[in-house]
Amino acid sequence: MRKGLTFLPALAMAAWMVLPAPTIAAPHANTVVATVNGEDITLGHMILARETLPAQYQQLPADVLYKAILDQLIQQTALKQELNGEVPRAIQLTLDNETRSLLASQVIETVMRNAATEDALREAYDTTYSTGDGGDEFHAAHILVETQEEAAEIVTELEQGADFSKLAKARSTGPSGPSGGDLGWFGLGRMVPEFETAVLDMKAGEFSQPVQTQFGWHVILLNERRKIAAPKFEEVRGQLEQQVQQNAIEEHVNKLTAQADIIRPVVEDLDPAILQDLSLVQE
Repeated sequence: MRKGLTFLPALAMAAWMVLPAPTIAAPHANTVVATVNGEDITLGHMILARETLPAQYQQLPADVLYKAILDQLIQQTALKQELNGEVPRAIQLTLDNETRSLLASQVIETVMRNAATEDALREAYDTTYSTGDGGDEFHAAHILVETQEEAAEIVTELEQGADFSKLAKARSTGPSGPSGGDLGWFGLGRMVPEFETAVLDMKAGEFSQPVQTQFGWHVILLNERRKIAAPKFEEVRGQLEQQVQQNAIEEHVNKLTAQADIIRPVVEDLDPAILQDLSLVQE
């Protein structure tokens, strides 16, 4: 009898000892880390606040940064509660713009991620380098001046046998002037479109008529033109990815705007300079 009486409590004690401990939920984005006058501040708020900090502050020790961010969010919450829920017009408009921008960026990121598949990159590579070479490379020089009239004068002097390098050193306002206007070798996409279009139509040894770009007026001399070998896929993978993603974004945006019901009412007597009038958004 005594053995039985002592055995049963021991068995019950052993069973109690192996029971699992209560499960404690791991911290997550909605975990409340502080409450200010009934308003919660969550771990998610802190994580995103850290992301907006300059890189040098993000390198601070974790415990120091945690306390500093939480203190700041508590102080900001207490301060903004003084408005009793009222949002000034300028703040609300800024929030509208920020929300619009962030949501649009989210869609763009999804489009970019879905577009840059391995198959899409391989197809872009095959299309770009279908000829087996990497396209043309150009060795050119230019003389940059401010007016079309001055550029035309330079063309006339060249037609009369003037030395291009000497004219560039004497007349060009561009940084390459002292070196005779020499731009070295460059491939497609390295120059502004107007300059590139002119070069594509030229043969080695030719100089152009005046060409206007955002920098002024150019007279271009094409010294040499050559083919370059096609790069390997991995060498241009990043460039192809950007190209595929950019094309996908433009296509998606154009599709959405074409399908959208967009109304642009005509506002009478609206001077575009009105955008500088901050008084319109102040209460």
